[in-house]
Amino acid sequence: MKLKIGIFYLIMFMTNLVFGQNTIKMTSNYGSENNEIQDLIDFENIFIQSLNFQGDKLKGNFYIINLEEFKNGKLIKTSTLFDGSETDYFKIDTDNESLKFFFKLSDGKLKAYVRGKKFGSKKSYFKLNTEADKYALKDFFGSNEEMNIELNKKTAVFAIITPTIHKDGSGSYCEVAQSSIKPEKLGEHFKIPHYFLITITFK
Repeated sequence: MKLKIGIFYLIMFMTNLVFGQNTIKMTSNYGSENNEIQDLIDFENIFIQSLNFQGDKLKGNFYIINLEEFKNGKLIKTSTLFDGSETDYFKIDTDNESLKFFFKLSDGKLKAYVRGKKFGSKKSYFKLNTEADKYALKDFFGSNEEMNIELNKKTAVFAIITPTIHKDGSGSYCEVAQSSIKPEKLGEHFKIPHYFLITITFK
């Protein structure tokens, strides 16, 4: 019996060790430190958020950033916002990397732009299904200050959603983003007819 318990803990230790070797720490900074600028950003329905990545395994990798569009709970389109694997110039050469994401919701469209140390992506536009003011950008940190993400695995980092609507007519964005529901199942579970996910994959 003691031998079985010992083997179990050894397996758990090795699993955690391998997992730890293939993860990257992700932290976030939101908006502007200048309150007046932030007020203007909010007024214009613009969302700015930086993601910071740290880990020994970052160096030598590329990243691919996609936008996935969902309607009635189904993935209908995947668009690439940036693909660093197109050239070695974009290969990560340190154990730290930061990306800044810009989203603007106006005139029936979502405008998306990504800024990195070595690039600025093209500006991409996506049609909205309802008024722009009903959409909001949410991340998946919840009450956590950092997250661990796996190499070679697609990770949803943002959702651009409309709120889930309760029977009394009230709505909630945070209830959606901070739930334990998988990002690709948010529309189906919370009856959200249209939303976007921003994903990143390091490889």
